[in-house]
Amino acid sequence: MAEKLNADLANEYSQIDGLLAATLESDDWVDLQSLKRTVQHPPFPHPELESPNPVPRPIEVPPGPVRREPEPPTGLFGRKKKLEAARQEAEAEHEQAMREWTAYRDSIPAKEAALKATHAAFEKKRLEQLKAETSRYEGDCKEREKEVAEHNAAIDDLEAALGYGVADAVEEYVGIVLANSLYPEHFPVQHEAKFDPDTAELKLTVAVPAPDQVRTVKAYRYVKASDEITETQLSKTETNNRYASALHQVAIRSLHEIFESDRQGLIRAVSLQVGPQTKDPATGRSTFIPLVAVTSPRETFLEFDLSGVVPAATLQHLGAAVSKNPSALSAVDPAGVRRS
Repeated sequence: MAEKLNADLANEYSQIDGLLAATLESDDWVDLQSLKRTVQHPPFPHPELESPNPVPRPIEVPPGPVRREPEPPTGLFGRKKKLEAARQEAEAEHEQAMREWTAYRDSIPAKEAALKATHAAFEKKRLEQLKAETSRYEGDCKEREKEVAEHNAAIDDLEAALGYGVADAVEEYVGIVLANSLYPEHFPVQHEAKFDPDTAELKLTVAVPAPDQVRTVKAYRYVKASDEITETQLSKTETNNRYASALHQVAIRSLHEIFESDRQGLIRAVSLQVGPQTKDPATGRSTFIPLVAVTSPRETFLEFDLSGVVPAATLQHLGAAVSKNPSALSAVDPAGVRRS
């Protein structure tokens, strides 16, 4: 159990330590046309209504009864009398059978009419249900087609507006790009962007987990004597360094994703703040605490080879304001950030 916990912990820390590297292998540009949808209609949900009920078959008239010839009587005496009685009995049986057969034969038209009426009633009900369900299904199909058409039209409108650098379109596109940026489950990140078309500058706020939401366990160990799993903690220095590194990587990663995805060069600069939305140690109220603030022009940033940079050094090169003690939520002053 301790081995698995340590393996999971190592994987979690590896993901945090590799936040920047995780995005460098993919192209962050989004082909908006690829976001268009095609209508996918499910099959008609009531195929059983499409098949007519079987038509009742005509009722066959069985062959009429055949008169039974009596067996010749046995014995030496009264044979003629016995034969006559047997014939009368056979005749009576035949007449009874004929009456029953005739009655059955004569009842067939009424039975067939009843079966036809029942079939007609079932068919009428089936056709009514089929009409209702078909109408409902076609209505649902039209609604799906309308939704897809509206969605695709919105994509075309977004693409057209983006071509003109409309602020709302740039912000929506940036939102799509950053929504595609997948962070580890244990280190979720949220973005908020505002574009100024007059200066072509994008102001981006990136909310990251607060320090107390990031694990600080160094290792797990099984203690046989107590049959318990214990944990050791990272030092404050190690905890602060890992958290600071994550902030630096998120900052560089966000700049990279914005500039790489903007093939038109609409965004000439990004003004970025990274920090948690958490309780201010001074006031106790929930607020955004900037721990990294940096502004970078497009041309400057695109000159970097991010596969070989140290994020903290890159931020220093860009003149960023970086918290010296982010684990203690020591905020920076974004107003003092210079533009490289």
